[in-house]
Amino acid sequence: MKMAISLVLSRLILFLTLTCLAAVSSSTTTTTTLKRHSGFLYSRTRGKCTPQFWSSRREAWPRMVPQGSTVSNVFGSRASERYRSDMTLLESRAVNEEGNVFNELLKQASAALLNSYARKGFPYSAWEVKTLMIQGLVSEYAAARLTRRFCVANDACI
Repeated sequence: MKMAISLVLSRLILFLTLTCLAAVSSSTTTTTTLKRHSGFLYSRTRGKCTPQFWSSRREAWPRMVPQGSTVSNVFGSRASERYRSDMTLLESRAVNEEGNVFNELLKQASAALLNSYARKGFPYSAWEVKTLMIQGLVSEYAAARLTRRFCVANDACI
């Protein structure tokens, strides 16, 4: 019985991981394509909680996190070591360095932070998102793991 439950859970985790990896790779493609067809892809979003949705400006950002907020002001001095000190959360959506796990973490964490303020029932509070983001900046492994967690939460959000 325990083996069957364990097998089902491991398959579910594998499915969710693959789904997030596909979403991350499709967001990279979307950003690249966006440069060629400005505005077109922003009209098609996957959900109301994804990084693509928040960068489309179709909904006002929560007052706690204005669009002009810098990454270092929102996530702390640790983030300013990894990213430009004057980079805004909105600008972070346009950063597209293939294979840079820290940029993907920033996109997913920014969306998770906005969701924590704007969506009731989002699984992370704003404080948790900020704390986890700082922990994710420690290593590439930690960043990749946290990116998957935020991706699952952002994609599952309604």
